[in-house]
Amino acid sequence: MNKAPKSLHLHLGLFGRTNVGKSTFLNYITNQDVAITSPLPGTTTDVVEKAIELPPLGPVLFLDTAGLDDTSDLAEDRLKKTTKIFNRVDMSLLILEPDTWTAYEDTITRESKKRDVPVIGIINKCDAQTPQEGFLKDCRDKMDALLCLSSVDEKARDQNIHLFKKHVISLCPEDFIKPLPLIGDLVAAGGLVMLIVPIDLQAPKGRLILPQVQTIRDTLDHDAACMVVKEREYAHYLRQLRIKPDIVVCDSQVVLKMVADTPADIKCTTFSILFARNKGNLITFAKGAAVLDRMLPADKILISESCSHHPIEDDIGRVKIPRWIRQYLGRDIAYDVCCGKDFPDNLKEYRLIIQCGGCMTNRREMLSRVELANEQGIAITNYGLCISLLQGVLERVLQPFPAALMAYQDTRKA
Repeated sequence: MNKAPKSLHLHLGLFGRTNVGKSTFLNYITNQDVAITSPLPGTTTDVVEKAIELPPLGPVLFLDTAGLDDTSDLAEDRLKKTTKIFNRVDMSLLILEPDTWTAYEDTITRESKKRDVPVIGIINKCDAQTPQEGFLKDCRDKMDALLCLSSVDEKARDQNIHLFKKHVISLCPEDFIKPLPLIGDLVAAGGLVMLIVPIDLQAPKGRLILPQVQTIRDTLDHDAACMVVKEREYAHYLRQLRIKPDIVVCDSQVVLKMVADTPADIKCTTFSILFARNKGNLITFAKGAAVLDRMLPADKILISESCSHHPIEDDIGRVKIPRWIRQYLGRDIAYDVCCGKDFPDNLKEYRLIIQCGGCMTNRREMLSRVELANEQGIAITNYGLCISLLQGVLERVLQPFPAALMAYQDTRKA
């Protein structure tokens, strides 16, 4: 990895009516031509993503959206994508024109506040018109911060960028400033983490997959050591150690072998369960896993993949998990698969959602999916918990997380 994945970026949504200068502002702040600009309304036809470094915050991902008042032929599809962005952003940037506030601005502020997303108002085109004091006061009352500028004022660029960064830093969500640990709180400084990393068809040539890399980095960030082995050599190397590892972590697909080879006094779990806690809500996912034992013949499952990848022959989400569920239940089960950002709004046709680990998405988007499922009364779990349950070892790999283990056990008894 030579750059931070998108999931680790602060996500900034860029909103505003058609042709208020969203794309021009994006080019202005990034000092790059990353968005198409035109005097014609509706030039931005889809979400444009641009990742940049914004010191001292680090990696930031701008999400430039279509105007909410789009009236073109493709408007409905564009607006659906725009409204889904609210579930991804950590902060909303609302681009305004001087002295103009409409129902569209009300929609942005309302949807943002509903999700506790702070809003920075950016009054653009101030070179053409100076906003009135009454308008400025109303904007300050409705939003968390306000910035007046012109996206064509090159002389004031540095000053405007400084003010913009100041507002972003002051409103930056706490879970970005202080992200949840991946594994660091499960191992003491000077301790040892042992990772079991299969080298199979899903492992990129010459590299490790993202969850493994991030776990290694988090281990090192917390002043612990990391030992990486393949599943075939794990038991051998474990016997050679003079000190026991604080915790063993494996890929979910080899969890059965890992549990069999791990003494009962050594904690163990999976990469996917670590990410369920880091990105989502492990207790909710643990409760959701218990629903697998209650699936009725007419029930349907949604398998949700956060990244859009080309499925391989023995794909984990599309092939292996459905096969393991069929073996576990002793019958076929109906299921759908959704990929990337295409998470459905209406979940009522499903009894259970099985979400991937989410290494390619941010915590806010994952929590939005969990909340949407909760609102509609649909159980949700993730790949790691599901696979561990189907292999008969879920309680063992939840032992490092007592609250989640208790939630699972209580839900099974209920």
